[in-house]
Amino acid sequence: MFSALCYTNQSEMKNLQKRVLVLQHHRCENLGTIADALQRARIEARYIHSADGEPMPKELGEAAGLIVMGGPQSVYEDDKFPYLREETRLIEDALRRERPVLGTCLGSQLLAATLGAKVYPGRTQEIGWHRLTLATGGAGVSACGATDPLFAGAPKSFTGFHWHGDVFDLPRGATQLASSSLTVNQAFRYGKKTYALLFHMEVTLPQIRTMVETFAGELHTAGLNGAAIKLNANLHLPMLHKIGSVFYQRWASLLQ
Repeated sequence: MFSALCYTNQSEMKNLQKRVLVLQHHRCENLGTIADALQRARIEARYIHSADGEPMPKELGEAAGLIVMGGPQSVYEDDKFPYLREETRLIEDALRRERPVLGTCLGSQLLAATLGAKVYPGRTQEIGWHRLTLATGGAGVSACGATDPLFAGAPKSFTGFHWHGDVFDLPRGATQLASSSLTVNQAFRYGKKTYALLFHMEVTLPQIRTMVETFAGELHTAGLNGAAIKLNANLHLPMLHKIGSVFYQRWASLLQ
């Protein structure tokens, strides 16, 4: 069965007018600050814990949109994680219905793969705090990160939180929105309502602490300092939350 995101009281639940489905692949990678934007827009979020064996709907039905969160799985490991195939079919249904879709980290990779792009291991893992640059486009390019409706007004460069080893090519017909020194394609938009962010803009300090503890072995293998990642969160989260708050509120408005 679906697991509903808890709201503060029953009257608040009754006032919610729309619902969005949320595919969650690991307990520590939840909606984070996206939940705040949905709540302000009076939209109910219903988690599907696909990695825990919860049933996957074959189509969106009456759901206004779809959010696909991150996780330690790889898109090309669908033989090991067969529920990823079911998720791909659900993403296809959302795209076919032209419902808003938001993919974060693994979710962005699933979106890219569903749109026909290649997903593969990057040259190195990108974990922790790394600078992002919004795409400015070029000759003949009419849309890019700097002019995107959801990123409009954001700094052209800011520090994001990252935790990925896989990367993707830009899907055909998609608009590149952001990049980093390690990863060319950090974000893209497909059409007007589908957004993919390889980096994490939704994370809270408790989430970061939990991720550092949960994936401590991965940090050790990569030679990274978990304590430094947590410490730097105090420096970078305020700006990231400011940018994310506007971005997610604008995305939530697409669900109306």
